[in-house]
Amino acid sequence: MSDWLTSLETATPQEDFELAILLAGKGVADTQPSADLRNKLRTEYEGNADSLTLASQVIATHFQTVAAANNHWK
Repeated sequence: MSDWLTSLETATPQEDFELAILLAGKGVADTQPSADLRNKLRTEYEGNADSLTLASQVIATHFQTVAAANNHWK
């Protein structure tokens, strides 16, 4: 694995949210490296409200982590 994330520092909550989405996606890609399989599975969960809610929860957890690393921009 390469060192692609050098900091959790963000200037704004918007940048935090974008980083949280990136972290969630990177976690999925690293867990399942086959893009073809990820795309196949996406069709199975993209219309599932429970799956989408769980994805939002993962993003929210990352958002909390990044916000804490930025002292909530105080």
